[in-house]
Amino acid sequence: MTGGDGNGGQQGWLFDEPVRPGEDVGYRGPIACAAAGISYRQLDYWARTGLLEPSIRPAAGSGSLRLYGFRDILVLKVVKRLLDTGVSLQNIRAAVSTLRDHGVDDLARITLMSDGASVYECRSEDEIIDLVRGGQGVFGIALGRVWNEVEGSLASLPTEPAADVILSGDELAVRRARRIS
Repeated sequence: MTGGDGNGGQQGWLFDEPVRPGEDVGYRGPIACAAAGISYRQLDYWARTGLLEPSIRPAAGSGSLRLYGFRDILVLKVVKRLLDTGVSLQNIRAAVSTLRDHGVDDLARITLMSDGASVYECRSEDEIIDLVRGGQGVFGIALGRVWNEVEGSLASLPTEPAADVILSGDELAVRRARRIS
């Protein structure tokens, strides 16, 4: 690619490569809620009950700052969609547990199918067709598409550096310490 992009014609590689959301940033709870389309109350409940705890920085007491990773937000959005279609929280917990076992690359190639009660993981069109023919699949969630939606939502939202983990005390303690210094 040539042209006056100021990068010596190198801008094209930015769009040819698959997007890899950085593991070096995290998102605060309100940002995760906005990107996943859930309320803060849901986010807090799901974290407290262990459905999905933040992978970058879990809560460390009252007033501490949770930081969610991209993958966390992807799973939050999937959980929201499954709830909206009537899947039980028990079945969603099983699906989330299965999703945790997959690498990031695997997630983009998975379609979750459900009949409203059970959740099935499909990796090929043949598996999807077999489910639908058998009367088991009623709706599907293509994780690759959800990935793109979350990525688009997060593009303009603020991040927090993951390396800036608060080890001693909570966020308020850190703010107080910064004011004193």
